[in-house]
Amino acid sequence: MTAPTDALPNDPGTLKAMLLAERVRAERLEQIIKELQRHRFGRRAETLPEDQLLLGLEDIEQVAASGEAANEETSPSERTNRTAKRRMNRGSLPAHLPRVEMVVDIDNHACPCCGNALHRIGEDTGERLDIVPAQFRVLVIHRPKYACRACENVVVQAPAPARLIEGGLPTEATVAQVLVSKYADHLPLYRQAQIYERQGIALDRSTLADWVGRAAWLLRPVHERLLMMLKGSTKLFADETTAPVLDPGRGRTKTGQLWAYARDDRPWGGTDPPGVAYVYAPDRKAERPIAHLAGFKGILQVDGYGGYRVIAQRGDVQLAFCWSHVRRRFYELAAAGPAPIASEALERIASLYEIENDIRGRGADERRAARQEKSRPIVDELEPWLRAKLALISQKTKLAEAIRYALSRWEGLTRFLDDGRVEIDSNVVERAIRPIALNRKNALFAGSDEGASYRPSDNLLINQALLGADRETPDGANGGSSLPSLCPRAADRWFGAPTALPCRAVSPAEAHW
Repeated sequence: MTAPTDALPNDPGTLKAMLLAERVRAERLEQIIKELQRHRFGRRAETLPEDQLLLGLEDIEQVAASGEAANEETSPSERTNRTAKRRMNRGSLPAHLPRVEMVVDIDNHACPCCGNALHRIGEDTGERLDIVPAQFRVLVIHRPKYACRACENVVVQAPAPARLIEGGLPTEATVAQVLVSKYADHLPLYRQAQIYERQGIALDRSTLADWVGRAAWLLRPVHERLLMMLKGSTKLFADETTAPVLDPGRGRTKTGQLWAYARDDRPWGGTDPPGVAYVYAPDRKAERPIAHLAGFKGILQVDGYGGYRVIAQRGDVQLAFCWSHVRRRFYELAAAGPAPIASEALERIASLYEIENDIRGRGADERRAARQEKSRPIVDELEPWLRAKLALISQKTKLAEAIRYALSRWEGLTRFLDDGRVEIDSNVVERAIRPIALNRKNALFAGSDEGASYRPSDNLLINQALLGADRETPDGANGGSSLPSLCPRAADRWFGAPTALPCRAVSPAEAHW
């Protein structure tokens, strides 16, 4: 509120100080408004994602292909040239795909000149990619009964195979497909029900929800086992994201938290397989990660959330902070308008990432030596430069906040220099938690805290594969089309604790008994 004229002091020096303070306040408010506008209307990523770029090119490519097809229709020579070009550029189809042999032969094997029989001198072979649309089928299980003619009360019959959904219709592969569609393809259950209805299968959304819930309950031993194995590592990533949960009686949702704990040692050649485990909590209190990580000793790579500091204070955990979060704060200032200090900070941080790109995949000792030689001088110059710039600007600006954010976490930000196992940022766990955010956009909210607590078990199944534990399976399975082999056999031997995780991935077709 503007002060009345008679309330203003008469001293010119005081008036000047008040004017400068108001200007600083106005500049800060402008920065906040620009940040909110960018958050609301602009893109949030610091770089344009490849998927978004390709999405924009799709329509252009489709129009171009349509025009080329029209030209080929009228120009045989152009059709011949483009056909030859396609044959050169299409590459080979994966070897693991089944081959269906088809012979296209002539109708008449007599010589068109003399009428004698033709003999085969060779053949041309070509391959085309075909697809069989998803089909439902019914497995009919017959269990013969046997009796003894000499004994009156003897009837022998093989026991019925156990079912994941006892008394239910679905096979384990059917339940697995519902889970993949929900958590990997982000299709809510009501949309899946609509897809199945087009094939004449009436599956109510509540029925699918029952399958998902029961699968989640059966997956909990695996979830607990994986989390225990991850806590036995010497280095983990941690992050959290909001999980809206329906709050009955209040007419709105409340905000729960889904925590992700990940391991990925591939960037430095570690032998432990990558893994990720999710844990739901109704709030973001520091006691939540403390309970989740009980027994963990080592380096925890995190963002700037203050709750992790409480874990470090206990002495068993060292924090390594994320340069990506530091960069993001300067990027928001540079994207909003001319910001020379923020832009220079981005250039200095970019030079660190260039070094990281060069040493990715090398051994821990080699990475540490390269960082000591190339990255440490950059970091050693960056800290005093930030402190000098902080002394020149108003302490109430967003730029000052960004600089203080970096300086207050400097010890954790520089930990990667002395340990080749440590990454420069926590992007590993942020990528692992991204599918949760995508699913949240489609599903909007969980129905209860109990319902939200099922999500970690179900997401374990899908995102464990997405993290890349089975990217090199011989059958070409991947996170979008494969499932841990433990799932379809869960009904027979679920409660025997698994001794090795992550599990081998199998295709849905393999998942049948």
